[in-house]
Amino acid sequence: MSINTPEELAGMKAAGRVVRQMLEAMKAGVRSGATTRDLDEIGAHVMREAGARSAPELVYQFPGTSCISVNQEIVHGIPSDRKLRAGDVLKLDVTIEKDGFMADACETVIVGRDSVDDAPHGLGADLAACARRAFDAALVAARAGNRVADIGAAVEGEVRRSGFHVIRELCGHGIGRTIHERPSVPNYADPYAKTLLTDGLVITIEPIIASKSAKAYLASDGWTMRTSDRGLAAHHEHTMVITNSEPLLLTA
Repeated sequence: MSINTPEELAGMKAAGRVVRQMLEAMKAGVRSGATTRDLDEIGAHVMREAGARSAPELVYQFPGTSCISVNQEIVHGIPSDRKLRAGDVLKLDVTIEKDGFMADACETVIVGRDSVDDAPHGLGADLAACARRAFDAALVAARAGNRVADIGAAVEGEVRRSGFHVIRELCGHGIGRTIHERPSVPNYADPYAKTLLTDGLVITIEPIIASKSAKAYLASDGWTMRTSDRGLAAHHEHTMVITNSEPLLLTA
């Protein structure tokens, strides 16, 4: 969507705040032995208290409140009784609807031995840090007057420099009144991504990357995307409003 009124901006900000609150509560529940369903229920409680609804469930009938993916699972993991272990690369992907507006964000967390605050290390932590750096690089290109392809080029450049790989089948997108709106926002320098970024346009930027290769497949559950070579995956995403200067982050 493109924001044209103060009321629309207020609605998007309110949706973004709920996403942030859910992510913070879910992150606080991350520990060895917790299940992905435990985390989903934590997020669902915050969501309901805020008067919001799960957008994946509402739009796509997803079997969970939020998408929670672990290690080789890239995106759209279904919450389950799977127990987390120290070192797991955990993706918490939250999208909600509140009062007709939708916002979306994802963070990658490395499960610690006792809490999310344990200092992460190793390949998973390096991958998660790269996804965050790629997101930050993309923000520089996310200006009115630039094109969607400029965002992808910035993401891909940072990921390649770090020795990792962009999952090309998955990308950012417009958002606002529903989850996936125009334009698509690829994470690579797509020559066909010529859409002009305009003041007020609401999009997500979301580097989705893997450690071994860019190959991915859809699992038999019909939802979860996995790496084809058992490489680890990381994902970092925020919803934002494009402006003539720095974008306005709604879920940070």
